[in-house]
Amino acid sequence: MIRSATLLLGSTGRAVLNAIGAIGAVALFAAQTIGQIARPPFYWREFVSACITIGYFSLPVVGLTALFTGGALALQIYAGGARFNAEAVVPSIVAIGMVRELGPVLGGLMVAARVASSIAAEIGTMKVTEQIDALVTLSTNPMKYLTVPRVLAATLTVPVLVLIGDIIGIMGGYLVGTSRLGFNAAAYLQNTADFLEFWDIASGLVKGAVFGFIVALMGCYFGMTSGRGAQGVGAATKAAVVAASVLILAANYILTEAFFTA
Repeated sequence: MIRSATLLLGSTGRAVLNAIGAIGAVALFAAQTIGQIARPPFYWREFVSACITIGYFSLPVVGLTALFTGGALALQIYAGGARFNAEAVVPSIVAIGMVRELGPVLGGLMVAARVASSIAAEIGTMKVTEQIDALVTLSTNPMKYLTVPRVLAATLTVPVLVLIGDIIGIMGGYLVGTSRLGFNAAAYLQNTADFLEFWDIASGLVKGAVFGFIVALMGCYFGMTSGRGAQGVGAATKAAVVAASVLILAANYILTEAFFTA
């Protein structure tokens, strides 16, 4: 009995210590990345390439996700509002829900699924094939060359994706509202504009920047620390997506608490 309890406490302690160590390693990696941003040189070609890969090529998946989410949200709010004779709130709730929560969170999760895995696989493969060692041999800082451009590009482009996703999501609700739910087109747009405030939109863009930073950071961190061989790269890719998704949801709660709690 005592031996079992000791083993249980030992395994629990090791798990806690490993978790604390992982959090510390990620925090140190993030601090090093931020510290390297302002130091020359800056690799503009890598930065522009990352902006195109992370931002432009993520537009289809983010746009489609936002479109169908906005349409489904309009249907759900209408069905719920009908129980209280409050169907008129559909335009305002769709707009607020998209720009405050669903646009940033779903956009961040879609980018995490697409970008964090791609970055982790790319950098992990470079580590396995010793290309990162070659960069060091050529007096090139791997963090400056690989991590900084990707993290900065994601931090700047994901808010743009969120803004575009917000517009498409609201238009998805508009299309469903006017074609399926019988709303007047002009009245729907007017209600949307009347109830949206500047901080609703701005808070979503701030969330997008934070989520972009998280996505790229997790991809770079797990790529840099991946194990050897194909199995190691695969494990790093999976871990990057899981960690980015969980951190996005946690950061979303923290930011919502900070922005909208008096």
